[in-house]
Amino acid sequence: MATEKITMPQLGESVTEGTISKWLVQPGDTVKKYDPLAEVMTDKVNAEVPSSFSGTIKELVAGEGDTLSVGELICYIDTEGEGGGSAPEASSSKEEKPAETASTPSVSSSSNAAKPAANVDRAARGRFSPAVVRMASEHGIDLDQVEGSGQSGRITRKDLQKIIDSGQIPTKGNKPAIEDVSAAPVSSSSQETAPAQQQSAPALKPVTIDTMPGDIEIPVSGIRKAIAQNMVRSKHEAPHAWTMVEVDVTNLVEYRNSVKGDFKTKEGYNLTFLPFFIKAVVESLKEFPQINSMWAGDKIIQKKDINISIAVATDDALYVPVIKHADEKSIKGIARDVKELADKVRTNKLAGDDMKGGTFTVNNTGSFGSVMSTPIINYPQAAILSVESIVKRPVVMNNGMIAVRDMVNLCLSLDHRVLDGLVCGRFLASVKARLESMTKENTSIY
Repeated sequence: MATEKITMPQLGESVTEGTISKWLVQPGDTVKKYDPLAEVMTDKVNAEVPSSFSGTIKELVAGEGDTLSVGELICYIDTEGEGGGSAPEASSSKEEKPAETASTPSVSSSSNAAKPAANVDRAARGRFSPAVVRMASEHGIDLDQVEGSGQSGRITRKDLQKIIDSGQIPTKGNKPAIEDVSAAPVSSSSQETAPAQQQSAPALKPVTIDTMPGDIEIPVSGIRKAIAQNMVRSKHEAPHAWTMVEVDVTNLVEYRNSVKGDFKTKEGYNLTFLPFFIKAVVESLKEFPQINSMWAGDKIIQKKDINISIAVATDDALYVPVIKHADEKSIKGIARDVKELADKVRTNKLAGDDMKGGTFTVNNTGSFGSVMSTPIINYPQAAILSVESIVKRPVVMNNGMIAVRDMVNLCLSLDHRVLDGLVCGRFLASVKARLESMTKENTSIY
């Protein structure tokens, strides 16, 4: 009998940690290779962690609610085979590897390495997850004085949040907390190589609000916290600018309405307006590749592939799956990808790979009646476009006559570190021209 380790997998591009939301097995359970062990939530996707072995679950090291870095131990499994020994005790297993190997990918030697927080020593880093170490250092919490509620007494972020909310924080002396940058997730990918001090958004501090009878307190879910952190990071790091154009899509509306019935009969799914807008966007991105870029600290990365992230909302969350190589697809191909990705989101079947590689985001706010919005950039992309609702409005035509036309606003938020108004204005003008010229005679769905 051999004992093997199961570690937190990487569930998406630039994902550095995941939270165990639910264990699907318990010690003593027999599992086969690839059987799901736990449900894990990240800032990009909810997924199941499959078993890498067939055998019997020996010990759950991480508890529900624990946040662990990619590669960090979550459980032990006894497998049928020779060699290998028994799993070490839970406490020693957390001490067997230093934080440098348990937390994050290495940072380039050219970056300024930050020193650990004064109130968290090296031994402590071995016992606690990087997320707990980071949270403790941000708030000056002495972890030696905290009792954990997790597996084998493990301290979780929930334990620390309760302490923070109570206002009674156990500290070593009265020294102020020092931000533990070295424990913060830092991506080693080329598109996120900004200096270390820019890698993490400011921590979301608890807010004290007086409640009145009848007020309802709704606990913040893990995915809502992740969305909040990402939005704060984007607004904190990227100087947002905003611009808008209005587009006359009367010809496009007539074209789409004339073919949507036959398309549904032939293909089996609806032809919405969104694929037409995405097609116009990707053609304009080829004309203005600067828009398809990302900020990387000391350089700007202009991406070769055009991968369109689309915003898909559920009742309590927002996901941005990716249409890969959208510039190589027809309107029908884009429509198929939009449907498949939306179905995956709404049936909770979205995989980590579905979230990877996005270079530009199209947000269909018009689907719920919005006519103007200021979207937050999907970091580290340089821009995001909101397609607003198509509405009929009286418009003064070139001949001076007034006509009722189908009009839509296109709202673009841009990272002013990467892009300026001139190129963005030309990009939007290009998208506008393409949409206004879409007719049955010159635009093929296939």
